[in-house]
Amino acid sequence: MGTTDDAVIQRATAVLLFSAWVLAARTPTAAALWLNLPPSARKCVSEEIHAGIVVLADYAVIHEGDPQMVPTISAKVTAPKGNILHHNENATIGQFAFTTSEPGNYLACFWQDGPNKGTGTSVSINWRIGIAAKDWPSIARKDKIEGVELELRKLEEAVEAIHDNLLYLRSREATMRDLSEKTNSRVAWFGIMSLGVCILASAVQVWYLKGFFLKKKLI
Repeated sequence: MGTTDDAVIQRATAVLLFSAWVLAARTPTAAALWLNLPPSARKCVSEEIHAGIVVLADYAVIHEGDPQMVPTISAKVTAPKGNILHHNENATIGQFAFTTSEPGNYLACFWQDGPNKGTGTSVSINWRIGIAAKDWPSIARKDKIEGVELELRKLEEAVEAIHDNLLYLRSREATMRDLSEKTNSRVAWFGIMSLGVCILASAVQVWYLKGFFLKKKLI
């Protein structure tokens, strides 16, 4: 019986770990980006995030030439309504972290500045969202968990993140449906009003022409 129980436990553990891996793979929580910045233009990356999500990102200038000639960049992160969440100038490395307070597209823009602005440069960005932004080693040490229990905690967080994302998508779908219904209703009323105006204009035109022809004794 002991051998059978151990086999069942191992299979259950394998299934849970595989499920955690699948959920983590399907949950867009982290992204590594590489931007090539032209000398006199800016490039931006955006991410659609709902409220109450932790965002953490690191960025650094990639330069393989003379260390004394490393170009500097500026970075600015804005919320959907235009609030500035991070602004850094004349930097070669940087980091920003915030918790979203409103749903929508969060925009991070980078551009080259400083004395070495004549040539383009590259920027590496490590963008982490939600469960990917958590310091799991610290959580494991604090809660004294490891192994399967730690993976189960990650799985639980991934499930909650997916559930919250589904609720957010459902609310957006409901909002878009209401907007579509309102737009359809307004277009219908506009069509009815346009038809009424056309009928009224035709009736007035017929009345005027009839009076004109009677006055000229043409009918």
